[in-house]
Amino acid sequence: QLQLVESGGGAVQPGGSLRLSCAASGSTLDHYAIGWFRQAPGKEREGVSCISSSGASTIYIDSVKGRFTISRDNAENTVYLQMNSLKPEDTAVYYCAARVFGCAYYGMTFWGKGILVTVSS
Repeated sequence: QLQLVESGGGAVQPGGSLRLSCAASGSTLDHYAIGWFRQAPGKEREGVSCISSSGASTIYIDSVKGRFTISRDNAENTVYLQMNSLKPEDTAVYYCAARVFGCAYYGMTFWGKGILVTVSS
């Protein structure tokens, strides 16, 4: 059973940066595409970014393109989300999730518990 744990969240000022990590245990990550999702207060959860199992393919929602970068280190069993130029509207609980086939924001099989990112002055 794949287990995912997010880390790296916290509070940052607008324009700042954070790097989220999604560490896996119980299985190797290289069989899975990994997505990052977020849920802001009072809003539905949305897919933010996804990286294929090999790392060759990535997708982003429009609101984070050019600011966020997803990457993975299969040897370390970890996926990262580098978040730059953060805005208050990026404030949310961020989750990583795994799916067996290619990137998509549905059909996730395993989920982490989430980590809070707060962007505020």
